Amino acid sequence: MGDPKFLRRTYETPKHPWEQTRMDEERVLLKEFGLSNKRELWKAQSLLRNYRRQARLLQARLRAKEPQAEKEVRWLLDSLTRQGLLPVGSPTLDDVLALTPKALIERRLQWLVFAKGLATSTKAARQYIVHGHISVGSHRVTRPGYLVRRDEEGTIAYDQYSPLADENHSIRVAIREKAQPTSPSDVPAPSPSNSPEVTG
Repeated sequence: MGDPKFLRRTYETPKHPWEQTRMDEERVLLKEFGLSNKRELWKAQSLLRNYRRQARLLQARLRAKEPQAEKEVRWLLDSLTRQGLLPVGSPTLDDVLALTPKALIERRLQWLVFAKGLATSTKAARQYIVHGHISVGSHRVTRPGYLVRRDEEGTIAYDQYSPLADENHSIRVAIREKAQPTSPSDVPAPSPSNSPEVTG
């Protein structure tokens, strides 16, 4: 069990820490999703690795025709579907094995706040969450890495006690202005020197 004062690490680090290809891939994901460090990425990879391990074990048990394995397969698939990692319908264990770390990171509250247009960037989304401006349902959530369930996704909003709940707040106004499509009249006309020549 261990000493409760010293919590065990909940993720696995790469076996080869200086592998250039892996480091480049991690750098791209960190920039795209606004992760603060590689530890957040490693946590997602470790959780996904656990799901895959369960799927492979269940596949072996199904081949051995264990009755209990069929129930555990349904439990695993239903759980991942509720989390939004698998499509609604008839997912299979092959869908679990095909999951990528990107699919899991896209369920983070930080990314969904940005994807829903509540922030202009992933960095801003992280700041709003940490400062208590975002709620999921009736609960204020201050963890950017909170994994949002499928039924919670529609309840993500500004917290009712946050200044951002006011639609006339300067940040809300800036977000709306940025989201508006640019009209043709706002696009400057090309200068004569840059326009292509027409030859007859």
